[in-house]
This record gives sequence, structure tokens and C-alpha cells, in this order.
Amino acid sequence: MTDVVDRPASPPNRPASRSNAPAGASPAVDVAALGEQLLGKWADIRRHSRELSGRPELHKTEGLTHTEHRRRTFGQLKYLVENNAVHRAFPAALGGSDDHGGNIAGFEELVTADPSLQIKAGVQWGLFGSAVMHLGTEEHHTKWLPGIMNLDIPGCFAMTETGHGSDVASIATTATFDPATQEFVVHTPFRAAWKDYIGNAAIDGLGAVVFAQLVTKGVNHGVHAFYVDLRDPETKEFLPGIGGEDDGVKGGLNGIDNGRLHFSNVRIPRTNLLNRYGNVDADGTYSSPIASPGRRFFTMLGTLVQGRVSLDGAAVAASKLALKTAIQYASERRQFNASSHTDEEVLLDYQRHQRRLFTRLATTYAAGFAHEQLLQKFDDVFSGAHDTDEDRQDLETLAAALKPLSTWHALDTLQECREACGGAGFLIENRFASLRADLDVYVTFEGDNTVLLQLVAKRLLADYAKEFRKVDVGVLARYVVSQAAGAAVHRTGLRQVAQFVADTGSVQKAAIVLRDEDTQRLLLTDRVQTMVSDAGAALKGSNKLPQQQAAAAFNQHQHELIEAAQAHAELLQWEAFTEALANVKDPGTKRVLTWLRDLFGLSLIEKNLSWYLMNGRLSMQRARTVGDYINRLLVKIRPHALDLVDAFGYGQEHLRATIATGAEKIRQDEARAYVRSQRASGDAPVDEKVLLARKSREAKPPRR
Repeated sequence: MTDVVDRPASPPNRPASRSNAPAGASPAVDVAALGEQLLGKWADIRRHSRELSGRPELHKTEGLTHTEHRRRTFGQLKYLVENNAVHRAFPAALGGSDDHGGNIAGFEELVTADPSLQIKAGVQWGLFGSAVMHLGTEEHHTKWLPGIMNLDIPGCFAMTETGHGSDVASIATTATFDPATQEFVVHTPFRAAWKDYIGNAAIDGLGAVVFAQLVTKGVNHGVHAFYVDLRDPETKEFLPGIGGEDDGVKGGLNGIDNGRLHFSNVRIPRTNLLNRYGNVDADGTYSSPIASPGRRFFTMLGTLVQGRVSLDGAAVAASKLALKTAIQYASERRQFNASSHTDEEVLLDYQRHQRRLFTRLATTYAAGFAHEQLLQKFDDVFSGAHDTDEDRQDLETLAAALKPLSTWHALDTLQECREACGGAGFLIENRFASLRADLDVYVTFEGDNTVLLQLVAKRLLADYAKEFRKVDVGVLARYVVSQAAGAAVHRTGLRQVAQFVADTGSVQKAAIVLRDEDTQRLLLTDRVQTMVSDAGAALKGSNKLPQQQAAAAFNQHQHELIEAAQAHAELLQWEAFTEALANVKDPGTKRVLTWLRDLFGLSLIEKNLSWYLMNGRLSMQRARTVGDYINRLLVKIRPHALDLVDAFGYGQEHLRATIATGAEKIRQDEARAYVRSQRASGDAPVDEKVLLARKSREAKPPRR
């Protein structure tokens, strides 16, 4: 097996490959070029943000109390302002850059410094500031955005309520217009209507964008956003009618002062309604450029999609950090001497170790390429380049599909990398446990993952109902076979028979077919198509049923629908990886990345092998080859593993993990040198097992 321990250490950003393949081996990865591709369209902004994130001033200090951590994180927000890191998305007229995609690309990199900093910055500028910018008008921009940008107005995004999390449409806080005073009266009618889990609410927030049911002239016009002053800027005490509580210590992200807010008939000026999509005149007349209440609601919430986009990118970044550390350590750490009497094996040479890390490496690459497409879609919409209703719906669907997968994957990767590094992985100094604790909540805020996938499923069902009209494969599933023909083939088992004959009993031939790009696409796409069409057929006509019966019918198929949405999101990631391959110029890099893409695709097929067998998509013969071919891919990828994680471009100032510094290599080299010197000296004690074996041989009678 290849011994990677004796290779000299190299910095992660270097011009040439440091593949640990034997001299003269092919292919090799062009790490610098691959790293540039991974940086994506906003490479310069990512580099600037990474340089900032590498500074000690922004690093998380482990062991602080939550009070100390909060104080440090707020100070770090000021540091970001001083270093011009917060202005990109804001209007040029106010000193911003109108660069929406670049803004997200920069903010998501802050997770490498401290996830609390990334999220607190996201609350201040990505939620609070963004709500004022996108839901307000020029008057609101001029009044509040300068203070929000320079942190004179720390703020809150007060949407979630104790009694209503993901169900925003049902929040109970009201804002009732009083024409006599030209004011809205913001009120929390009962305890479950308190705004909860609100970042900046416990200590720092001076203002808030509060979401409430707008009531005027006795009519509820649904959820709208209102700017509300919370605290006296001098005393930091709540203003009259406003109260709250500190959420206290959390399972992670303790640099953020999450808290609860409630309002007792708090009066605010009529002009504090952020009225881009809904306005109330002086006489109380309501008007909106969007006639449909439902469409208006989703349009307003759609302007705030950047939270999901940034979480998707931050989760990918955290996965990259974990894999860089774990694979670096596994290339140096030795355990058990299975193939040698003297040298122990490098962990990364064990097949199981490769399985647990390389499959997650492949998924991280896929998630990264998919995120870049999401970021481009986000920028197209918010820059106005492509901003139709359909574009916004596609953006919402894409974000709702990808954010669940990347955040779940980050938690899974951090845990697996922690375990793969043994006891060392459990030490806080190596960051796995800390990062996992901080990222835990990513799967339930900015949209609970399961609820988001349900939104994707409903979109897929809607498109199924449109009889497969031509759709954009970048957002919707590609349907490749008609349900009628497909069902006939699968019911009769003809596909299994034909497949078995084509394979002619040859495992090699079956593996060749499975590694084919078109075959992987067919298998992954067909699964989505079948799951959606089966659910669509089962729910046909349910929209005409009474509400209770329709809800019961949907609930009966909820699990299958969410599974279909997840399969759809996985297909989007596979497609993004495949499209990224087309942009790789270096032949060696392209070959290695193709192996990695195949590993991702076949891992998805292996994970759902029972479905493919039960539905006749794979014969038993071909199904048996999936695992074997994955194992062959692991062997091919093994020499390039360090190159693939080095291409992520994170240095020691980002990793900050002792086991990723090369210290393990020094320890292992010292141990091997000691054993060699002992053997060479002739003074080493004799192993008892060797002595017993020698005595056993001597005790045997000589042969005649």
C-alpha cells in the first residue's frame, strides 16, 4: 500500500499537485486549478472573507461562558464593519455594492472562524437588514439602513413564535391600524404568540422587523413586516409595552443572544409598515400590487430566501473543514500491523476508513457544485437579471431542496470524521465536537428540513399535474420515461430479464454499465419520476375533496412525498457535479473527479438498492456489482485524497485542529524509528509469541 507518511508537508494553496501516487503514476490532480474552480464565480470575495476568517480576532475561543462568548461575538461584528465586510448586498447609493451573490459567498465563509459569528452577522445584515431593504421602500432605506450597516442599530428578525415555527402564515401577533392616531398597534394576544428564538433579542437588539397579522377596517390582510424600536439606545432597557426573556444557554451557537419578545399594545407610526408589497393609507384603506393574498405572502417570504442559501453554503464549508482534518490525520495515523511485522497500517489504507470518508468527500463536492448553482440563481433573481415569478419560485424550490441535504450532511460528516479520528476527534481542540454542536440547529432554522422538503414535494406534484410540460432541469426533476410504458415493463419483469441477458453473467460488464454517466442519470431520475408519479396518481382528485379528507389523503402519503423530494435534491446535486466536470480542463483532474462523481452516484444507488430491486430497475446480477464497483473506486481515489481536500483551500488558520498540523506524522515517524533502531541494535527483547513458536519447532521430532 502507498505510504503517504513520508511525503513532505505542503501548504494547501500550491501551484502543483501533491498526489501521493507513486512517481510517474497517472492521473494527477491539478490542485491549484481545481481549487480555483471550487472558489466559483465570487472567488475574490471568498478569498477576502477567508483571509478575514483566518485572523485570530474572529476565531472562536473555546471554553468561554455564554455571556463572554456573546460579548466577544458582538465585538467581532464591529470588526467586520471596520473591515468593509458587510456592505456588499446593500444599495450603492448608501455605500453598498448591490452584489447579492458575492455577499452570500463572503458571509458563508465566516463559519470557519466561528459559526456564532456567521449566524449573528446573518441576523444583523442578512435577516434584519435584508428585511428592511427588500420589504421596505426608499424612505425606509434612507432612515434605517445606514445605522443597520454600521451597527449603530443592532436588530432582530422577529418572525418565529413559540406556538408557530415553520407555519408563519398562522402567527398570532397582530398589528391593528388606528386611523385616529395614524398608528399600528402591535400586540401579542397570548403566551404562545411570543416571538421566540430571536437572535439579538436577549441583549443587543435596539430594533426589530416584527412579522404580524395586518388588520385594518376589520379585515385581516395576512402577515406583513413592521419596523419596531425595542430598546432605549442609552439605557438598553425595553421601551414601554415591550418585554422579553433570555433563551439562555443552548446546545451550540452560544455567541448569539437568542431571546423572546412580546408586545402589549405597542404603538408605532403608520409609516413603520414595510410597505413594498402592501400599504395602508391614512384612512385605513389597504392596497397591494399583488392581488392574491397567498401569492403576496409567498412573495414577501421569498425575498428572505438568502438565509437558506447562506446556510447551504456554510454547511458545505463546515463539511470541507471536517474532511480536510480527518483525511489529513488518516493519512498519517497508523494502527495495527496487518501486513507487516514492523510497520503499522496507515488508517486511510483501510477500505472501511475509505468508505466512511471518501463517500462523504464525494457528497461534499456534489453539494458544493450544487450550492454554486443555487448562488448563481439567487444572484440572478436579486440582481434583476432573471427575476420573473417563475424564477423566484424556482429559487425557492432549489433552496428548499438543497439546504436540507447539505445541513444534514454536515452533521453526518462532522460525526463520522469525529469517530474516524478516535479519541483525538473528541477533543475540543480538534473542533469536530464544537462545530457539530454549533451546526446542529442549522437543520431546523431558516426552515425545518422536513418541512422544506415537503414544499419541494408539493412543487413536484404541481409539475406532475401539468403533464410534464418542459421544465428547467436545474430546478425540477428530469422525467425520462412515460409512466405507462415504464409500469408495463416493470410489472412484467422484462427490464430485469433484458438487463440480465445484456450482462451475460459478466460482473465486469455490469460494472461498466453502472459507471456510465447516462445509466446513473437514468437510475437516479427514474426513481424521482416514479415516486412522484405514484404519489400523484394516489392523490389524484384529492384537491376536490373536503378540506379534512384532502388533508388526510396528503398525510397518508407524506413520507413517500418527502422521500421523493430528497431523491430529487440528490439528483440536482448529481447533475451539478456532472455539469461541473464539463468545465474541468486538466485531463488528470477530470478523470479523478469523474471517479468521485461516480462514487457519489453509485453511493446513492447503493443506499436505495432495495427500491431499485423491488421496482425492477436493477437485476440481482447488476445490483451485486454496485458495492464491488464502489470499492474499486475507493482504491482509485485513494492516491488523490489529499489533493482533493487540499483543493478546498483552507489553511491551518481555518482548520485550527492539532491533528491536522502534521504532529501525528512526527509521532509516528518517531515510533517507527525507535522500533527500527531496537531491531538493528540486537538488544530488543524477544516477543513471547516468537519464542513459543521457536520452541514449538524445536520440540517437533525430525523427519525421517
